Amino acid sequence: MFADFYGFKGKPFQLTPDPNFYFDSSTHHKAMAYLTYGLSQGEGFIIVTGEIGAGKTILVDRLLDDLDKEQYVAAKIVTTHIDADDILRMVAAGFGIDIISKDKAILLNEIEGFLRRNHRKGKRALLIVDEVQNLPISALEELRMLSNFQEGDRALLQSFLIGQPEFRDKWAFSPELEQLRQRVIATHHLQSMTSDETRDYIQHRLKIVGWLDRPHFTDGAFQAIYQFANGVPRKLNTLCSRILLFGAIEELDIIDEKTVLNVIEDMEYDIVSSGPHTQNVNGLNSAFGKQYPAQQPSLDDGEMEVLKERIYVLEKYVKIHDETIKSALDIITGLMGQDEDQGV
Repeated sequence: MFADFYGFKGKPFQLTPDPNFYFDSSTHHKAMAYLTYGLSQGEGFIIVTGEIGAGKTILVDRLLDDLDKEQYVAAKIVTTHIDADDILRMVAAGFGIDIISKDKAILLNEIEGFLRRNHRKGKRALLIVDEVQNLPISALEELRMLSNFQEGDRALLQSFLIGQPEFRDKWAFSPELEQLRQRVIATHHLQSMTSDETRDYIQHRLKIVGWLDRPHFTDGAFQAIYQFANGVPRKLNTLCSRILLFGAIEELDIIDEKTVLNVIEDMEYDIVSSGPHTQNVNGLNSAFGKQYPAQQPSLDDGEMEVLKERIYVLEKYVKIHDETIKSALDIITGLMGQDEDQGV
């Protein structure tokens, strides 16, 4: 709807990762540099971690888009809570190897044969494991064992491990992963974007779909967006999509701070009114200063995500509240100091 109203060629803030919209923020630039360095080394593990929605997937997809298909054969797998044997099946399937009715020994032989054939063709094999924090230590050990395949002094497989922050502690401190640690050649943790980068990110995605400053975003709008989304790409995409939808419905040519706050208020209502809660709704009503209807309790995976979003919103309110109190105390302290200096 808003794409037609504003004359866009597409959706600038879709949630599905699209490498064409990749934005090279400082933290993503560093991550890409480490991945590129890893490719130049041709061995070992590169680890990239980041919070949910930090842009890990689009980073990897952009890397895969840029790979020379004549030089590399790549497989990307997204893991769930699977065991050691299943990870081998996923790796094999990722490289297009038939996995039907094959035991572990046969799978290992076929994976090794695949890697050696590609090496003879002058191709390097790259394995990208996304959501790696879901893997048990036994599965991580199987990935390490795959890195043992060599042809002379050349490793036949290189792996990039992409996951959420909890994976940092797992690989860094688990005694069982000592051998894997010895093969990690670089790591990077994706940070949130800065306020300036947030503005550039929004404008970058808008320009890709033909934005010509309609709607115009004011400085106050950009600041309000940053304060709510805290520089996290997925949160920015969600908020900006709602802002553009609101703008199209209201036929706005200018998006200002008030517009953004109105949209945020609507989003907060949606979060609270659709979430799994009954007894705690009064506490949320008090926190938001509004009255929202209670719902019946239910805790499926989708609603757990809603609960996480609600907690995030509450944390933002607490932070703003604390900052307001601190500013007020600073002013009072300053005034008291002036009174003392004047002998009042």
